[in-house]
Amino acid sequence: MRLHRNLVFAVVDGLHLIFNEGVYASKAVEQILKRDKRWGSRDRGFIAETLYDIVRWKRLYAEIAEVKEPFDRANFFRLFAVWAVLRGIALPNWKQLEDTPTRRIKGRFDELSKIRKYRESIPDWMDDLGMKSFKEAFWEKEIHALNEPAPVVLRTNTLKTRLPFLRKHLLDEGIASDPIQGYPHALVLKERSNVFATQAFKDGLFEVQDASSQLVAPMLEVEPGMRVIDACAGAGGKSLHLAALMENKGQLIGLDIYPQKLHELKRRARRNGVHNLETRLIESTKTIKKLHEKADRVLIDAPCTGLGVLRRNPDTKWKLQPSDLDGITQTQKQLLADYSKMVKPGGKLVYATCSILPRENSEQIHEFLNSPEGNTFELEKEHHVFAHSSGFDGFYMAALHRK
Repeated sequence: MRLHRNLVFAVVDGLHLIFNEGVYASKAVEQILKRDKRWGSRDRGFIAETLYDIVRWKRLYAEIAEVKEPFDRANFFRLFAVWAVLRGIALPNWKQLEDTPTRRIKGRFDELSKIRKYRESIPDWMDDLGMKSFKEAFWEKEIHALNEPAPVVLRTNTLKTRLPFLRKHLLDEGIASDPIQGYPHALVLKERSNVFATQAFKDGLFEVQDASSQLVAPMLEVEPGMRVIDACAGAGGKSLHLAALMENKGQLIGLDIYPQKLHELKRRARRNGVHNLETRLIESTKTIKKLHEKADRVLIDAPCTGLGVLRRNPDTKWKLQPSDLDGITQTQKQLLADYSKMVKPGGKLVYATCSILPRENSEQIHEFLNSPEGNTFELEKEHHVFAHSSGFDGFYMAALHRK
């Protein structure tokens, strides 16, 4: 593989945005890729994948390269050199990459790979938390799986098409995919591809949504004609799934505290052909009070640490701080106490997170059920999804019935 100067420099600029300017990796990649319209799919793929790789393995590479934060531009080139050497890519004779100690890099990699926090490239506190939350053998397997790049999974929009037709439509556009057993509307791509450029996407035939995330909406057991509330709708992947399961009948209310996310949800809903969705901005507690005991189903897709989705958001490892955990769990507790009041007697509440931590999941539900706000609810079922056993994102979901 021959390295091109403009692509390598783009990677270095992307690393600067992520580590020095605090830009999320997904946004940094988006920003960098807009730079040069002449870049083809292979060039763009190289930039995106290399950036994500270096972000994912930052701690290991920094230790091998003997560089410390805050990183300067020379440090970023050293991180890139480590990435290239470990992949067997010959380094060009550029000033920025001269004197790269190739043999020493390989030796340091072998040495550091014996220590889990370097091998899996995670902060000490995260490793300690994993060890406290799970048995060591389990944590080893899970954190290893969370460092694997995530596959691209699509959810068929059943308001417009069916899975076999979507699969053929994509194949006609040069994109091969396979169904996933146990996930009735999911297709996994055989190779990474820019699906957003396809006509099938523009026509609203699918959404990109991990297989684990596709398990949440069905857990609400919605039926056409119900009143359903997605209380933390965000940009609405699960809202759109609920609308499809409701066959566009009944009322679906998407709530959120961020207007820009609800704006994005409305845009996506139009493309998906969703007609039963209404978005409402949570401006005060009155928004929730007006809906007390009005919903057949309520989904609380709670803000969380995101430790179940490290494969697609590897920069979470470096942006999340141990002190954040208390604030996040307090928010989850408050949301359960407040938003559960929207469920009618006889209705259902589903609480979900894209975290694997018991503290955010089963412990949070146990605490809620033993609280004054939760004493009219009972746990119907809960589902823990782990990356190492499912091959997809780590998730938790619990279905509660209001007596």
